Amino acid sequence: MPLSCSASGYGQGGKRDTSAQRRPLTTMSAAFQRIVLSRLWLTFVVLGLSFFVFGASTVNLGLMLMANGHLLREYGWQAVMDGGLWQLAQLVATGYLSMVAYVVFKTCEHRLSNWLGQEH
Repeated sequence: MPLSCSASGYGQGGKRDTSAQRRPLTTMSAAFQRIVLSRLWLTFVVLGLSFFVFGASTVNLGLMLMANGHLLREYGWQAVMDGGLWQLAQLVATGYLSMVAYVVFKTCEHRLSNWLGQEH
């Protein structure tokens, strides 16, 4: 069954249509700016929450990754069967959660720093 131009992601002339790919991120960014960054008190609350999430999710993350790598190298297939690979996937997901929390923290920090630095 052939795909239509819009279903395949290619527009007229065979060029890749990237507007559909950017729309969710643009919408999420606009919603974050409209809901959070426009209210200084909420920006401060989100800053604190993202700082807590970043801190809690990165505590011991490096040591756990090294221990998991050692476990997989040392015991191989047995470690995989005991859930070592699943644990590695969870640790990587925790790392990505930490990065998202850090980006949110820095965004809120930038907004509050700009507000504090403005001449009134």
